[in-house]
Amino acid sequence: MSSSFQIDFSEAGATQRIIGIDLGTTNSLGAFMDLTGPAIIPGPDGEHIVPSVVAIPESGDPIVGIEARAMLTTDPDRVIYSVKRLMGRGLDDVKEELKLFPFRIADGSESVIRLTIGNKTLTPPEVSALILKQIKTNAEAFFNETVDQAVITVPAYFNDTQRQATKDAGRIAGLEVLRLVNEPTAAALAYGLDKRKEGIIAVYDFGGGTFDISILKLHNGIFEVLATNGDTHLGGDDIDNLLIAVALEDIQSEWSENIRGNQEAVQILRKAVIEAKEQLSFAPAVKLSLEWRGKAYQRELSRDVFNKLITPVVDRTLTPCRACIADANVTVEQINEVVMVGGSTRIPLVRTAVEALFKAKPHTELNPDEVVALGAAVQAGILSGDVEDTLLLDVTPLSLGIETMGGVVSKLITRNSTIPASAMENFTTAVDGQRNVLIHVLQGEREMARDCRSLARFDLKDIDPMPAGLPRIEVKFLIDANGILSVTARETRTGKEQSIEVKPSYGLTDEQVEAMIEESIEKAEADFIERQVREARVEADRIFKAVDKGKQNQAWDTLSDDEREAIQKVYNELILAYHSDYYDLIRDKIHELDQVTRPLAERMMNTAVSVALEGTKIE
Repeated sequence: MSSSFQIDFSEAGATQRIIGIDLGTTNSLGAFMDLTGPAIIPGPDGEHIVPSVVAIPESGDPIVGIEARAMLTTDPDRVIYSVKRLMGRGLDDVKEELKLFPFRIADGSESVIRLTIGNKTLTPPEVSALILKQIKTNAEAFFNETVDQAVITVPAYFNDTQRQATKDAGRIAGLEVLRLVNEPTAAALAYGLDKRKEGIIAVYDFGGGTFDISILKLHNGIFEVLATNGDTHLGGDDIDNLLIAVALEDIQSEWSENIRGNQEAVQILRKAVIEAKEQLSFAPAVKLSLEWRGKAYQRELSRDVFNKLITPVVDRTLTPCRACIADANVTVEQINEVVMVGGSTRIPLVRTAVEALFKAKPHTELNPDEVVALGAAVQAGILSGDVEDTLLLDVTPLSLGIETMGGVVSKLITRNSTIPASAMENFTTAVDGQRNVLIHVLQGEREMARDCRSLARFDLKDIDPMPAGLPRIEVKFLIDANGILSVTARETRTGKEQSIEVKPSYGLTDEQVEAMIEESIEKAEADFIERQVREARVEADRIFKAVDKGKQNQAWDTLSDDEREAIQKVYNELILAYHSDYYDLIRDKIHELDQVTRPLAERMMNTAVSVALEGTKIE
């Protein structure tokens, strides 16, 4: 096993200022590294937070942030918010989401959503770009210099399309996005947890509109996301709505007037409710008050009553936490650190509930609204050279994977993934009694192995002979901070293992990488069709073998002539379809053959059970 296989990852080098940006669902922030550590970039009015809200007035340029949010009460048709939920998603993906928003969808919105705001039509990346541009403007005013490079955070669960949409938004805003960093990883960086050698970290992120929980594993400076969970419709807004509902009932009872339909009154009440909620984080009781058209409403709200009201909301965050811990295959006792992110984590009941669940005092030292942006600034500092002796995260320029049956590529690490990175997938054998499995490591964006760059080949040898499909071959890719790819294949039943390293030197040039990406785009449709045909043929081969085996079984003789003829008829039709390029036809015939062979499969099973029980007595 050897040797000179090589892989290339582009190196980041920057001499100018790089900022970190938390592009949030509810609020966004910019941050930078100063001499003492990460710090938030203030806006011209001194406010640190930029609400992720965009408005298009009747005349004039788009408005972003606090002014735009104020227009929600006066001109809601010209305002868009929570656009992060729509990033990189098609109309079919967000039909349920859109029911919750008053957004108008423009004609022609299918693969790409287009939103009508006032007299403009914008895509989600274009809306996000306006928010990013505002942060860029704030940064340039603060530093009195041009800022055109950034690190942006994204949820750990964002897929490649959503991540690409985020990078597109940055580009539209005039920013070169050097890295996308997972939000939980950024939070861990802000607390300096990357300095640990090993550890398991839980990041509890309870924001205004969403709740996320992530379990990270830190190994030799590499953050690996073990599991994520959450609720995209659970956040501080639910607590606000609960308090508003209680206040509206009180007001209706006192005033004999229902003000629910008056948006201006409700928005004023919402502001009062949010202020009361924030005060209850440090005061035992507050006064909730509203003045409206000469009438006054006032109610004292104690923290005990507040806690009773919001307990169901807080409990809803704990269910995804338990599921995430189970998915990560760890115990609560194995979790070393818990990080709190999001404004709603200021609530004492939330902190108490999290501490009780994880049996550890969570990190709350940093401002929970700012912690993700601060982590992005740390990463920006690493890239600019301001932070030394810290892990440098890079990205993979092309996807990495292995060849599977039919010459198809199974991608384990997709291009533009931040490194260090790891991925694992399970495979199996295709032949009965197979003792060796060839692992062929590939780099590229095409669907077929022959069209990708071969990086390495090695054999997983001497696995126990078993029927096809029974062995469980676990293949793990791990890219370390130096861009060295380690590939390990392990048969989980026997523990047999083999691995290889692929070193990052003298690999592809930027031009070669770009050419490979362009070629994959040009030939995407043809590649997709060929992949579908190959995968259908692999499935057909499997069912051919199963039927041929069934014909040798004594159960075949117990079938009626009609049943045997029906099987042979569809079998022959599948042979004809197999040699065509119509994957839908191949799959249809596979399904038909599967249906007509069910009586044979049932009798084979009965025969096997009878043989196994032969001579057995029940005492």
